[in-house]
Amino acid sequence: MYGEIKKFRRDLGVGVIHAEDGRSYRFQGEEIRNQVDDLEGIEVHFELGGRKARDIIVLAGSPWAAFGGIGI
Repeated sequence: MYGEIKKFRRDLGVGVIHAEDGRSYRFQGEEIRNQVDDLEGIEVHFELGGRKARDIIVLAGSPWAAFGGIGI
């Protein structure tokens, strides 16, 4: 599933992704597979594990950027 990180609290290591299905999913910072410095507003791909996002891949710097992002 695709989405955008709306909020990330680095001090707590938790955040929220707004997904393409219109829902928001919480995640733990350690679920991000390719860390970048500023996560808020970054487009990501992730899997669902229950009601939480997991296996999160940051799409910044990927071929998706060449197409103007995914438009969420």
